[in-house]
Amino acid sequence: MHSLSKRCGAEFFGTFWLVLGGCGSAVISAGVPNLGIGYAGVALAFGLTVLTMAFAVGHISGGHFNPAVTVGLVAGGRFPAKDIVPYVVAQVLGAIVAASVLAYIAYGQVGFDLKTSHFAANGYGEHSPGKYSMTSALVTEIVLTAGFIFVILGATSKGAPAGFAAIPIGLTLTLIHLISIPVTNTSVNPARSTGPALFVGDWALAQLWLFWAAPIFGAIVGAVAYRLVSSAPETTQT
Repeated sequence: MHSLSKRCGAEFFGTFWLVLGGCGSAVISAGVPNLGIGYAGVALAFGLTVLTMAFAVGHISGGHFNPAVTVGLVAGGRFPAKDIVPYVVAQVLGAIVAASVLAYIAYGQVGFDLKTSHFAANGYGEHSPGKYSMTSALVTEIVLTAGFIFVILGATSKGAPAGFAAIPIGLTLTLIHLISIPVTNTSVNPARSTGPALFVGDWALAQLWLFWAAPIFGAIVGAVAYRLVSSAPETTQT
């Protein structure tokens, strides 16, 4: 068992990679004329960040990289509640540092404007890519986070094939983005939402509450749902 400081360090770097890779693909690569990767490319980038870092440091920290995942694993009986706060702090700090690096890189382009670029921030209403309502955003984030936690708990259960959990988890995050980028720009991760929102400010900070509340509630729903169908009780990881 690794020390809490090492586990939090792994969560910091894992979340940093997720935000830099996922949001970076949206800010830098998605809209390049004739070469842009589009929504599908951004979705794949987010999935790849989780896949790669889960293999890199998942054996150290469990590979959460997301406050909603941490809460969901607690609700699912897989993670000690006493470690929620240090994990979430590490994740949010990793996201903020990644957003800082991304902002610095993006400002190297002539004419770049952080606010008008949207900077991969999550939003609803007029700030939703597809102009979806707050209710649509709320339902989307709750349901998709619940599904994400359900897959995570199943893929990491004792009965699942050992050593392959990162693959279905990364693919699930890709699928989630393919569904919901037009609705909210896809959060399912409060840390990922917080980093860009701090730089955009204004509306992004005003709407940030939804991208904390909905994923965390959804994570608890997903954990409860998995425990209802799982026949094998599993002890909390300490």
